[in-house]
Amino acid sequence: MEYRKLGNTDVKVSAITFGAWAIGGWMWGGSVKKDALEAIAASYDYGVTSIDTAPIYGQGRSEEIVGEALRSLPRDKVQILTKFGMRWDENKGSLAFKSTDNSGNPIDIYTYAGKKSVIKECEDSLRRLGTDYIDLYQIHWPDLTTPISETMEALTQLLKEGKIRAAGVCNYSSLEMDEAEETINLASNQVPYSMVERSIEEELVPYCRNNNKSIIAYSSLQRGLLTGKILPDHKFAPGDHRPTTSFFKPENIRRINIFLDRLKPLAKRKGAFLSQLVIRWTIEQPGITVALVGARNKEQAIQNAKAAYINLSKNEIEIIDSELKQLELVDFEVPA
Repeated sequence: MEYRKLGNTDVKVSAITFGAWAIGGWMWGGSVKKDALEAIAASYDYGVTSIDTAPIYGQGRSEEIVGEALRSLPRDKVQILTKFGMRWDENKGSLAFKSTDNSGNPIDIYTYAGKKSVIKECEDSLRRLGTDYIDLYQIHWPDLTTPISETMEALTQLLKEGKIRAAGVCNYSSLEMDEAEETINLASNQVPYSMVERSIEEELVPYCRNNNKSIIAYSSLQRGLLTGKILPDHKFAPGDHRPTTSFFKPENIRRINIFLDRLKPLAKRKGAFLSQLVIRWTIEQPGITVALVGARNKEQAIQNAKAAYINLSKNEIEIIDSELKQLELVDFEVPA
């Protein structure tokens, strides 16, 4: 496994990091706690020492499962990345969207990162995780109702108190990062990035490289689509959000699978699964520090972790990029 520094902080994380959204069940059609705990333990055994979660993932469930897993792991060798700023329990800020919880009850999700709210959310996360510090604390989405300086002042306070080791953002533009930097030293920006979603390459990647900020790529397997296991007639579980996105339109699934079929000879030569090839390609990209990859069970977790041990030559990356240039998606909109 490769371990990479976050920005100019002293926090090092595994290049492949366990993404804990799916294990919270919310918007993924549920989850099984036993399988999730085994997945986290197996990831650690194969060198994945970092776990990314958030309170909104199952309205606390994901953090609680991560906290339970953490009790069986050496805390000083595990990096916990979590977030704040998406509230389902308080109607402040701006309404992000309406959803349902894991029981099917309607909930309203608000983006809010006022100073007092950030401090409270941190305390709640520490309790659910069963730890006294968070390695990287990130605002989940920009809060348009609170000055960025106020949010960053809260993070500065948490740093001084030792409750967090580093501060980061998610889904911020370079302009928003610049404004945040007036108050605090940011370690990273967590943003969507995959073989089929590369919009950050135009502006954000150059900005982060020039300013020594790490990029944590989420949805690097495009929520399972780049595994080659999802076909146009795939039946999703009730509550699974994926069929509502442009990527999962049947015609786009078909086209992406044609692209993946063209990569199979390379994967075979490497003795690798398609998903492992995709993950390795992701962490090879300029400016990408970490690829977040979720797993629902032990087998998936081990498969993901082993992607770190695949070598891709410059020529092989060029072959993949050449195939990518031929891929065109239809009726496509990058999700907000």
